[in-house]
Amino acid sequence: MKRTLIAIALAATAPFAANAAEGVSYNYLEAGYVASNGDLDADGYAARGSFAFHDNFHVFGGFGSQEIDNTRFDVDQYNIGLGYNLEISPRADLLARVAYQKLDAGTVLGNDLDFDGWSTEVGVRGLLANNFDGYALVGYEDYDGGIDGDFYGRLGANVAFNANWGLNGDVKFNGDVTEWFVGPRFRW
Repeated sequence: MKRTLIAIALAATAPFAANAAEGVSYNYLEAGYVASNGDLDADGYAARGSFAFHDNFHVFGGFGSQEIDNTRFDVDQYNIGLGYNLEISPRADLLARVAYQKLDAGTVLGNDLDFDGWSTEVGVRGLLANNFDGYALVGYEDYDGGIDGDFYGRLGANVAFNANWGLNGDVKFNGDVTEWFVGPRFRW
C-alpha cells in the first residue's frame, strides 16, 4: 500500500519537475540599442535581465529610454515580471510570462503622461542550433489612463559566441508600431 501511494505521489508531481530545455538559459543580462517605428519614430537604449530561481520559474525586468525623432521628448519604459517555462521537448520550452509595466513620457502641455499597466505573453523558446536559440511569443498589454490594450507578437533570437557571451535581437509588432532591439547578452 505504501509503495502504491509513493508511486502515485511521484507520478502526480512529475509534470512539475520538468527543467528548462537543454541549452536555454533564463539567467542573463543584456543592454543595447532600441528603436520604434510607427506614427512617431524614436530610438534610444534598453537594459534587460532575467534570473531563474527555480527550474521552471524566473523573474525578469527591464528599462528602456527612447527619444522621439525631431523633438525634445523622450519616453521611458519599465517592466518587472514573473515567467514560467515548461520543457516540451529536450530543445524547446513553453513559455508564459506576466509583468507590471510603466510608461513615462514626462509632462506635455501640463498633462502628466505617466501610465501604469500590465502585460502577459505566451509562446515557445528553443535551441535551434548548438549556439543559436530563438523565441516566438504572442501577448497582450494594457495601460491605465485611456491607453487602449493591444495584442502583439514578438520574435527574437540569441547567437552565443561562447558559454557566456552572445548577441540578442528582438522585434515586437504592436499594432502600428514596430519596436526593435539589438545588443550583447551575458548569460550564466
